[in-house]
Amino acid sequence: MNQVVSGPAVGSLPTLFAPDEAASRRFIEFFTANIRNPNTRRAYARAAAEFANWCDRQGLRELRDIEPVHVAAYIEGLQGSLAAPSVKLHLAGIRMLFDWLVVGHILAVNPASPVRGPKHKVKKGKTPVLTAEEARALLDSIDPSSPIGLRDRALIALMVYTFARVGAALKMRVEDVYVQGRRTWVRLHEKGGKRHEMPCHHNLDAYLHAYIEGAGLTVDAKGYLFRTARGRTRQLSTEPMSQPDAYRMIVRRARAAGIWTRIGNHSFRATGITEYLRNGGKLEIAQAMAAHESARTTGLYDRRDDQISLDEVERIVI
Repeated sequence: MNQVVSGPAVGSLPTLFAPDEAASRRFIEFFTANIRNPNTRRAYARAAAEFANWCDRQGLRELRDIEPVHVAAYIEGLQGSLAAPSVKLHLAGIRMLFDWLVVGHILAVNPASPVRGPKHKVKKGKTPVLTAEEARALLDSIDPSSPIGLRDRALIALMVYTFARVGAALKMRVEDVYVQGRRTWVRLHEKGGKRHEMPCHHNLDAYLHAYIEGAGLTVDAKGYLFRTARGRTRQLSTEPMSQPDAYRMIVRRARAAGIWTRIGNHSFRATGITEYLRNGGKLEIAQAMAAHESARTTGLYDRRDDQISLDEVERIVI
């Protein structure tokens, strides 16, 4: 394995792409210039490396030797150890990489193009959600007497009331909370560099202003809104929270509130959408609020049927 551009996204160049200088350059360009989302970059880099290692074990050491049957055999083998969505992700990464090599005149045809992944149809998402009562109890259980408490309550409320992705929330700066038309708004930095602006629910308005003023953030408009703590001092640093930081905080706060549902960063997005629809909201409006490209994606977060199913199960009186 030869070392390439530094950074965790690419790391090292798989042997399959190393011998040919033009292929090596094109491989590096795919991950550094073409793929902008860091999560996608990591996933596709892992898929490319694992496929290259599989090819090496099969004696396939030249790019031009790879045929659709080889890609199909690799994908078939993955289905024994990975879930269908993960297999489809691997195939997507391999297909896009080979497309990039074809466009760069490294290969004449894409050997992954005719290969089909496993069928996978989802009508309801798997993200655990909270009931409205649990979400309210969680917010009320957080002690707002310290900057950390104010921060945690504001972050959870932001994800509940705006359906924000945790990644978009953690990219926010203090200036992304602003007043317009006598109403507080938030500016979320979504995937693909998109800016998504939302008016604040009155509860979120109160929580955000209490946090910004209580933590002394008003003088640092360009600084990150949700910041890490300085060790055990209970004071905030200038560094932004990471998604693992947010997850650990959420688990800790949920346990302290007596909530044992295995929730995560995405649970509040699903909770907010479900409660909005349960109270008469429209799917197309929820789609716009969640910044989804498709209403079908928004529908995966609609967990109203869970309660219907539970009510029906309780009819079995034995």
